[in-house]
Amino acid sequence: MKKDIKSMTLSELKEDMAGMGEKSFRAGQIYEWVHVKLVRSFDDMTNISGELKEKCKENYDFTDLKEVMVQESKVDGTKKFLFELWDGNMVESVWMKYKHGNSVCISSQVGCRMGCTFCASTLDGLERSLTSSEMLDQIYAITRLTGEKVSNVVVMGTGEPMDNYDNVLRFIRLLTDESGLNISQRNITVSTCGIVPGMRRLAEEKLQITLALSLHATTDEKRRRLMPIANRYSLDELIEACAYYFEKTGRRITFEYSLVGGINDTNEDARELITLIRHLNCHVNLIPVNPIKERDYVSSTHEKAVAFKNKLEKNGINVTIRREMGRDIDGACGQLRRKVIHQ
Repeated sequence: MKKDIKSMTLSELKEDMAGMGEKSFRAGQIYEWVHVKLVRSFDDMTNISGELKEKCKENYDFTDLKEVMVQESKVDGTKKFLFELWDGNMVESVWMKYKHGNSVCISSQVGCRMGCTFCASTLDGLERSLTSSEMLDQIYAITRLTGEKVSNVVVMGTGEPMDNYDNVLRFIRLLTDESGLNISQRNITVSTCGIVPGMRRLAEEKLQITLALSLHATTDEKRRRLMPIANRYSLDELIEACAYYFEKTGRRITFEYSLVGGINDTNEDARELITLIRHLNCHVNLIPVNPIKERDYVSSTHEKAVAFKNKLEKNGINVTIRREMGRDIDGACGQLRRKVIHQ
């Protein structure tokens, strides 16, 4: 069985090269072609001998995502990419241009099994998890296609990263490796709907990444209505895991809070949220929910969102209303993929 070369660390590749009777510096050359020069095949590696290229083809798979569709926002230049994987499955990624640099939001799974009721990603369930190379190649492909450097990466597209823990962790290690793209850990955000054991396990890695928790409700009862995962882990367990993450890493938690009109955007919700998180070193991202036709949820009004934000700020909580990027191009995660596969 062939190995996935784009998912291998430099030390693993050096070991393999030695096993093939090659000098260790060949591993460094190949690694640079794969992770810095972002080539699409062994044939593109100009300083590698034909014999070694053939050995590599025999021993390794080379992940190379196929661009299926690109949508570009007329509002803010955000680009949404649909990529096809080797098995015909498809994933979405989003490229966003900010003053502080370019951000890419990637998917960690094909579909999702978490069942959050306001999310398009989960409507068709989970097909499979992505390999670390399939996560990396979303960034590599977008870098080639836009011709621009990526400085921030958000694992907040389709899928639940904690449901694909080992591959996500390897992806982070490869992305931040100084021999690769060398993106700072501080510029990486991983989102979870609240799988407590995964959050605690991630805390033990002592990475300098940001952990974002999709909170979306202030009581267990309301959260269970929106997010099935809440049937397994209570808010008390979640908040304890967030405190543990900060204790182990020194990195403040980000709370993602999708504002759903009439469901979780009242004054009472704001008061309950303040009580729940005021003791934590945290930041709150208020997100006007993206309507999806399969659900009857509506986004909060701008006035409601601002009132909610002001109430949190007056109580000393860091909060922003997320700028809506690419709303005119199937804004919600999973919408573009569903549109194509259900044609």
